[in-house]
Amino acid sequence: MIDAEWWDYEDEDELAEAVAGDVAFLIEQALEARGRAFVAFPGGNTPLKALKLLSEKKIEWADVTIVPTDERLVPPTDPASNVGMLAKLFLPRKARVVPLATGEKDPRAAGLAADERLAALAWPLDLAWLGVGADGHVASIFPGPDYDAALNGPKVRRALGVRPEPMPEDMPHARVTLTKPALVSARVVTLMITGKTKRKLVEKALKDGASSPMPIGRLLADLEMDIDIHWCA
Repeated sequence: MIDAEWWDYEDEDELAEAVAGDVAFLIEQALEARGRAFVAFPGGNTPLKALKLLSEKKIEWADVTIVPTDERLVPPTDPASNVGMLAKLFLPRKARVVPLATGEKDPRAAGLAADERLAALAWPLDLAWLGVGADGHVASIFPGPDYDAALNGPKVRRALGVRPEPMPEDMPHARVTLTKPALVSARVVTLMITGKTKRKLVEKALKDGASSPMPIGRLLADLEMDIDIHWCA
């Protein structure tokens, strides 16, 4: 089992400040080592405050490429769009923000197009910053017809169109996600979560390892490096 170091914070403000600082440091390390940084950032509400703080850091953003860990098949102007959120924060800083979806309606077509687009980038990721859903999904790796392909597909497949089953009621959209091989190949993987329920969920996923029924457990079991988990209640 990997060694997971838990970092506990008093509240969401302290959590956001710490994660923003940690991610900024990792980006700076990549820039110093390779002259560029390639990172995957999560969507949703939990990381938003940290992303805003990060966007204000004095970094050579023009040398940073950002992709979402996953995307819903909605226009970038839709509030549910992850790339729309990232573009608002980081395009003004001159970062390169690469979308996973560009208007496709069909998840299979969207996944194929995203995979082709991503193949031109300088893999591996320097950082995969992840969150976890209340059901244990990570990025948009959900149980369903595309589950095995997202978990165990070829390492050269970096993106996949997915249709969760059952479809989440709060976000009823097909999606494109980075695959588990793309995420676990990152030089650094970090996790940001809130709430006691998700902490227990991740602790169980770590304990269960490769036998975990949850996507986050299957991903963590495949990591070859230790992981920092940033958490507050």
